[in-house]
This record gives sequence, structure tokens and C-alpha cells, in this order.
Amino acid sequence: MLNAKYKNHLHLNFIVFIWGFTAVLGALISIGATSLVWYRMGMSVVVLLIYAYWMQKSLQQSAKAIFQFSLVGFLIAMHWMAFFYAIKISNVSITLAAMSTGALFTTFLEPLFYRKKIVWYEVFFAIIAMLGLLVIYNVQTTFTMGLLFGLIASFLSALFAVLNSKMVKKHEAYNITFYELLAGFLFITVILLLNGDFVSPSFFRLSFSDFGYIFILLLFAQPIPWLLQQIYYAK
Repeated sequence: MLNAKYKNHLHLNFIVFIWGFTAVLGALISIGATSLVWYRMGMSVVVLLIYAYWMQKSLQQSAKAIFQFSLVGFLIAMHWMAFFYAIKISNVSITLAAMSTGALFTTFLEPLFYRKKIVWYEVFFAIIAMLGLLVIYNVQTTFTMGLLFGLIASFLSALFAVLNSKMVKKHEAYNITFYELLAGFLFITVILLLNGDFVSPSFFRLSFSDFGYIFILLLFAQPIPWLLQQIYYAK
């Protein structure tokens, strides 16, 4: 039997693999980043609703808790839009390299929010990641905007992970995930409405390949890793 330490390592490695897999699928899907995130989050909400009904899970939460979940949901939506947009205008490698800076952001965000001591060896390794990023930047200067949006996505990812780490100790991971994804979906819906995207029937016409990739994204790279991430932070 694996002890808790090795289980946690395997757990985190699995999450990292899923996030890398998500980037590859994002590059394969032909629709825009905002539309992709809208479909992804909307379909995930439907799946979680079906799961709640099937498993007779209660979604009842206080207004305060729903408000807190919703704020984080907005951050998550912006993170995914920045993440997929970075992939669209650069490539998977550049985006994932930028995402490697998440540890650096987390190292400084946790003390800021929870008054924890800064772990200096984490800062050291995060700086190494940043230096590697600078090397990539010097070689691939044509991907400046992709790198910038990748860094934005990395910062937002670290921010909502830090915020979730406290909420998940008070609330069930499933409920947090559901309301965050629902809030993010509604947030992007408003953006698309303001942009007039829903006016065009072509918005709702997905190619067979796009639908297939989004479906794979839904099954293996949305509710499952989110729930695993929330459960991990609850420990």
C-alpha cells in the first residue's frame, strides 16, 4: 500500500498531466478561446447537475458562500480564457512554460492571504523556472503576447488555488466546483451577449472534431481534476 506522501505525489502528477493534456486539446479545437471556455464550462455544469441528481447530492449553500464561490468562478473563467487565448496566438509549449511560474505566484500569494511564512527553497525553484522562461522568451520573441497571456493565466490560476485552499476546508469540494463553474459560465455568457456572438447561428454549429475534442476535455480535463484539486487542498 502507498503511504499518504506518495499518494499525494501521484495525485499532483496526475493533475499536472491533465493540465498538459488540456493544453494540447485547446490547440486542436478550432473555435475561439472565449467560445471554447463557454462550451467547456457550460457542459461541465450540466454534467455536475446530472451527477448531483443521480447521487442525491444537496447543492444548498448560504448566500455568502455562493457569493464567495462566484467571485472565484469569475477568476477561473478569466484564467481559462487567458490560457486558451495564449495557446491560440502562440503554441502549447510557450503557454505551458508560462504556466510553470505558478509556483512563484503561489509562494508570495499564500503569505499575503494567510500570513504564512515564505518558503525560500520554493522561491529558489520558482526563480529557476522564471529563468528558463526568459531563455524561451529570448529565443521565441515572436510569441511575446502568448507569453504575456500565459503569465496572466498562471497568476490567476495561483490566485484561485490559494483562495480555494481555505474555502475547501469549510465546504464540500463538489459544491465549490459546481458554483464556481456555474458563475464562470454565466460570466462568459454575459460577455458573449454583449459581443453579439449569440446572434450568429454559426456560433452553435460545432464541427464533429471540435465537439469530440470538447467532449474529451469535458470527461477528462474538467470536473475530475477540479474535484481532485479541491479534495487535495482539503487535506
